[in-house]
Amino acid sequence: MAADASGKGLLLKADLIADAFRAEVKESLSECIRQPTLIGILATSSAPSKFYADFTRKQCEEFGINFVLKKIGSAENPELADGYGVEEAIIEANEDTGVDGIMVYYPIFGGQQDHYLQQIVSPLKDVEGLNFKFHYNLYHNIRFIEPKSLTSSLPSSGTHIPVKDDTPPPGTVKSIIPCTPLGVVKCLEHIGVYNKILAYGDRAYGKTVTVVNRSEVVGRPLAALLANDGARVFSVDIDSIQEYTKRPRTSPEATRKYLPHHTAHPSNLTLQECLALSDVVVSAVPSADYKVKTEWLKEGCVCLNVAADKNFEKDVRDKASIYIPAVGKVTILMLLRNLLRLSRYKESTPEGTQQ
Repeated sequence: MAADASGKGLLLKADLIADAFRAEVKESLSECIRQPTLIGILATSSAPSKFYADFTRKQCEEFGINFVLKKIGSAENPELADGYGVEEAIIEANEDTGVDGIMVYYPIFGGQQDHYLQQIVSPLKDVEGLNFKFHYNLYHNIRFIEPKSLTSSLPSSGTHIPVKDDTPPPGTVKSIIPCTPLGVVKCLEHIGVYNKILAYGDRAYGKTVTVVNRSEVVGRPLAALLANDGARVFSVDIDSIQEYTKRPRTSPEATRKYLPHHTAHPSNLTLQECLALSDVVVSAVPSADYKVKTEWLKEGCVCLNVAADKNFEKDVRDKASIYIPAVGKVTILMLLRNLLRLSRYKESTPEGTQQ
């Protein structure tokens, strides 16, 4: 992809990338025995949360997926506090056999309290992939699992299935990946940042990426995904920079109990130095005031804005060869894809066979 007629880098909307996954979702739906149901839990009066809930509803209607929005807390009554009754609403949805997926619109309380709520959602219904079981798999590069493992309380440290290609071995399925980080990866695959000639699981090798944000919802899992695919990743947070890489600094002959996966090391580089090295820059800072400086970017890099507000300066395309200003339309399709997968997985578990 080349610069446009003005000489600036290409402005790429996510619609084109999303189209391929629309076809996949429609095909998966055609194979469903019954119409899947997604419940959205809205517990705040936050405008972005309400917008996303409405966006989810429209997408579900487009595909014929049953979407139920449950308003609680201040979303139901302005006199109630944000999050009032949210824990009970999640538990009820877990126990409802007619619900295939649960989506909670965060932030509600923020920080650790929201993280606690994410762990209450059953892994069998966690379309956002935020439960610790999915994060454990992601961080340990465990791509294939047995469906019954989603009903156990703890992750396993036993022998894991090595990555050969993207086809799950018999008796296994793909683990669920958080939908926003996965959406970013799909965008990078689409524009050729991932090299299809290389082996599956190593197709980002040779690329250097900076991810600005280290939240457990977006930044850290995204950095881990990219590093597990072979990239050198700088994970930037408000008070530190870490470097993620799958290739160990110690002897590669050292035996390991786990699959090869990313490790994090403190970095002494500044943000400016990281950006100067980076082929890809992803920013997901929830602030309208935060901007990645165009002058610090590497010439010809790829830039993706994941935040609700624009994290890049207006002249970003003076340096970037490709700029993707939003990934929401890809993210929602990753969420629906997760919903359909979980609906199938549930049928292979003891819980599913009892329903």
